[in-house]
Amino acid sequence: MKFRKSARRDAPEVNLIAFIDVLLVILIFLMVSTTFSKFSALKLSLPTASTHPEQNQPKTVSVAIDASGGVSVDSRRLGLADPKALAAALRQIAGTDTDSVVEIHADAMATHQSVVNVMEAARLAGLQRLSFATRNPPR
Repeated sequence: MKFRKSARRDAPEVNLIAFIDVLLVILIFLMVSTTFSKFSALKLSLPTASTHPEQNQPKTVSVAIDASGGVSVDSRRLGLADPKALAAALRQIAGTDTDSVVEIHADAMATHQSVVNVMEAARLAGLQRLSFATRNPPR
C-alpha cells in the first residue's frame, strides 16, 4: 500500500522580485552619486612679460567707484550715474581713441551692480579694454 502521494520535488526558482529590488537600489545609488562635469572655456589673452617698456602706452581712463555706488571719472565726480550718462563721460574723456584702457578702482564695499554699470558704460562708449586696479593687503 502506498499511502503517500508521489513526492515531486519542485524545481528551484530565482526570486526575481528581490533581484529587481536590489538592482533598483543600486541604480538609484549610482544616479545620485554620479557627478556630471561641464567644462566651459574662456578665451583669455594673457599678457607676456617684456624687459623693455612699450613706447606706445594707451591712454588710461580712471573710473573710481565708492562704497555707496558713486562714480568718479578721472577725479571728476559724476554721482550715481546710469550707464548711458557714464558712457557719454567716458567718450568725452577718451575722445576718438578706442584703444583707451578703462581702469576701474572699486571700493571693497561697492555693489556688484555699480561695477557692472561701469563695464556696460565702457561697452556703450566703444572702449573694449578694461583693467581692475587692486591693492595688496597690508602685512
